Amino acid sequence: MTDYEQEWDNLLGIKTTGRDDSISDLTRFPYEPTDYRVLEQVASTGLIGKKNTLLDYGCGKGRVSFFLSSQTKCHSIGIEYNPRLLERAKLNQENAPRGHLVTFVQADAADFTVPPRADRAFFFNPFSVDILRRVMANLLISCSEHPREILLFFYYPSEFYLEYLATLPRITLVDAIDCRFGSEADPREKLLIYQTTGY
Repeated sequence: MTDYEQEWDNLLGIKTTGRDDSISDLTRFPYEPTDYRVLEQVASTGLIGKKNTLLDYGCGKGRVSFFLSSQTKCHSIGIEYNPRLLERAKLNQENAPRGHLVTFVQADAADFTVPPRADRAFFFNPFSVDILRRVMANLLISCSEHPREILLFFYYPSEFYLEYLATLPRITLVDAIDCRFGSEADPREKLLIYQTTGY
C-alpha cells in the first residue's frame, strides 16, 4: 500500500486497502482494490457523469463505487458475492461523501438482473471468463429489452477476457488507456473501454 492510496482512502473516509482471498476459488477471484491513479483516469475520461448509473462488478469494499460517485456524481451499484466484503462496503458507506449515490447488492454476478437505468460497468478481473459470459449475456439482454448504449470499462484485462470479448459481435472497442505509472512495463496495465452497439 502506498501513501497515495491511503491518502485517498482518508479523503473519502473509507477503508478499502488490502487483498482478501477468503472465499476466492477458480471462478471468483480475490479482492484487490483498483489503484486510485487508475480510477482518476476513469473519471477524467468524461464518460461517466451524474446522469449515469455504473455497475461495479465484484465491488469488494466499494472503492470504485465511492470514488466515482464522489468524483463524477454518478449513481453506482456495487455487486459483491462475498458477504464479509459487502459488510465492509456498507460500513464504508456510512462515512463516504455521496455515499447516498451508492447501492450495494449481495449477489452472484452471473445471476444479477441488470437494471434498465444501468449504462456503465466496471471490471477488474473479478471472476472467470465463464462467469463473464453470463454477465455479458445479461447486459446484452438488458440492452435488447431497454435499448441503450452501455460503456464497459475493463482494467488490467486477462487474455481470456480479451479473447472472449473479441468474439462478441455487438460490442466495439472505443478506447485503450495506458495505465502504466513510473517504471512499470506490464502491458496489461491498461484500461479498455468497450461500447455496446446496434441497440
